[in-house]
Amino acid sequence: MEPILYGIFLIALAFLGSPLFAIIGAIALLAFHTVGIDTSAIIVEMYRLTSAPTLIAIPLFTFAGYVLAESKTPKRLVALTQALFGWMSGGLAIVSLVSCAIFTAFTGASGVTIIALGGLLYPILLQEKYSEKFSLGLLTTSGSLGLLFPPSLPLILYSMVASNSRTVGGSVPDVSIDKLFVAGLLPGILLVVILSIYSVRQGSKSHVPKIPFDWNNVFAALKAAAWEIPLPFLIIGGIYGGLFTATEAAAVTAFYVLVVEVFIYRDLKLFSDIPRIMRESMVLVGAIIVILGCAMGLTNYLIDQEVPMKLFTLIQQFISSRAIFLILLNIFLLIVGMMMDIFSAIIVVVPLIVPIATAYEINPVHLGIIFLTNLEIGYLTPPVGLNLFISSFRFEKPISYVVRAVLPYIGILLVALLVVTYVPQLSLWLVEIFGIR
Repeated sequence: MEPILYGIFLIALAFLGSPLFAIIGAIALLAFHTVGIDTSAIIVEMYRLTSAPTLIAIPLFTFAGYVLAESKTPKRLVALTQALFGWMSGGLAIVSLVSCAIFTAFTGASGVTIIALGGLLYPILLQEKYSEKFSLGLLTTSGSLGLLFPPSLPLILYSMVASNSRTVGGSVPDVSIDKLFVAGLLPGILLVVILSIYSVRQGSKSHVPKIPFDWNNVFAALKAAAWEIPLPFLIIGGIYGGLFTATEAAAVTAFYVLVVEVFIYRDLKLFSDIPRIMRESMVLVGAIIVILGCAMGLTNYLIDQEVPMKLFTLIQQFISSRAIFLILLNIFLLIVGMMMDIFSAIIVVVPLIVPIATAYEINPVHLGIIFLTNLEIGYLTPPVGLNLFISSFRFEKPISYVVRAVLPYIGILLVALLVVTYVPQLSLWLVEIFGIR
């Protein structure tokens, strides 16, 4: 009776708005106490987390993303993509998609893309005769586009959490950051391409004027962004060329971005802007690590009590087909993505679904891409998708209008999700080609 009362009390605290880490930590303490295990097991798990070599990548990549967001990188990125793609029918829409995808890869799904690039691109789209509804839907959708591209923070976090899970057979899944960085490339490109095709079609229907291609504009944009263009190639090439690990790539990225934006472009001031950016970025990192530490303790309990195995046995009684399981998994993850922010969703849900999915012979790397694609769409899913509220606030439009604007994009992304889900080689082909272990 006592655990039930504690459970009701915790549910009440959750509804009253208690912090997620406090709720998760309390559940872990209660769970260990119920089975008579010393609660120091949670502290041991937190200590083990601090010794994980990949942990340092989270604050470094986050800091780099915030520095880029605060500098004039968004303007240079838009100018470059506009010079390259503006001549196409629907070219400015493609510019928006590509710019936002690249930017989100560095900043994560924190709403920064809609705030930073949305305010820049929205008036330009309207000026170029794109409809208000199309432009609003495009930028709201683009706010989470790019989560599958390195060095996306959700990819790193998924790797850390999944690697600390256990399969039903008791083994540790092989979900390295290196594998996820490569696995996300083709699915991420698919999402951008399929949305670009829709944008081109809409641009043609609306008779949007094209921007003539001009080599002078291209060279000027390349020159302006000359120090920022090498960044993705530095990260990807360095990791897969064997020059450094993913964690070392985070340090290189943070140092490179700091030097470029402060000393070369001089967009930011070392003694006034950088301390502020460090403080703001580390607030997000601190929140993630506190939740992660508490969740790892709860995960340890779930593993000890064989909860994933029991769930798998229960599910298997009703679902024997792998294809049907994947459909239900996608529906579940879309709901999770709608209700929770992506970092909390990864930390809380991944330890439960990884063992069950691997029991259905779903590759854990492929599962990671399915998971993040769902959460990317969940950001747009009414009634409470986070991007809907950020966009409504940023562009001063009613939520109902934003929802109507994103519905066509949700439909398109769901088609892409089916391809990502049922064509695993889209995620795994490059991993096999590069022979990453």
